Amino acid sequence: MALINQILQGILLGGYYALMACGLSFMFGVMRIINLAHGTLAVMASYGVFWLADRHDIHPFIGLLLSIPVMGLLGWGLHRLVLERSAKAGELVPILATFGVAVALDNTLFTTFGADTRSLAPYIDTLSYDGIDVAGFNFGHLALLTFAVAVAMLGGLHLMLKHTALGRRIRAVADDPATAQLVGVNAARVNAAAAAIAMSTVAVAGTFLAMRAAVDPYAGAPQLIFAFEAVMIGGLGSLWGTLAGGIALGVAQSLGASVHSQGFLIAGHLLFLGVMLARVLLDGRSLSSFLKLSR
Repeated sequence: MALINQILQGILLGGYYALMACGLSFMFGVMRIINLAHGTLAVMASYGVFWLADRHDIHPFIGLLLSIPVMGLLGWGLHRLVLERSAKAGELVPILATFGVAVALDNTLFTTFGADTRSLAPYIDTLSYDGIDVAGFNFGHLALLTFAVAVAMLGGLHLMLKHTALGRRIRAVADDPATAQLVGVNAARVNAAAAAIAMSTVAVAGTFLAMRAAVDPYAGAPQLIFAFEAVMIGGLGSLWGTLAGGIALGVAQSLGASVHSQGFLIAGHLLFLGVMLARVLLDGRSLSSFLKLSR
């Protein structure tokens, strides 16, 4: 029973990781850019929702609805001002540019809010600690909601890519931007729209981050690591693979924590390294692809 409970709790934790990794996977799938500011942007969104709740008594879910278009506009501006221009200088430059954005935002948050942690748990009443018992297992309401939102968001993005005109343009630009331009698709606008969509998902991830845990101005780096591992385990650019990768990472961490107090982090990192090694051994091309992304 204890083992099954650990697995089930790990699956729910994986839903959070998939939620956090969704925007990272989507941006790479469209623009082939690994956004190193992803975790920091999620933390910034969580601080924004906290500020609305603390200063203006706006419920976090209402604050989330307000933050989504704001983060979408920020994503549009990030592409226009940083990603689009830096991409012209080579593949590595956008990655370095997003790292610089992360550092600047980290220090801005620290200067503005100080080093104290913030949490949205006091503003969501019993949602933060209540749960439901099913067949002898207890599932937290917040964990269940997080998992459901992750599935809904990934499913919504999948449907958007498959069945809308914007989705078809995004897929065309992701596959071959030069050919897409020849048939009248404005690749720059499509990429900017994709960045806006990715940042909108970051608003959701950041809000749920602050609901389930306390955040500080430098909490973005650990979230980026977990998101990156979930994306790499599930496969770069694959939305449903991101969900599978997040679940695998969450289960590994949950099982690791049951073995040793330090096993939570170690098990997840070992799974990530094991998956990467397996891909290299099974397909030599994986090594060159991974090294190309690392350069």
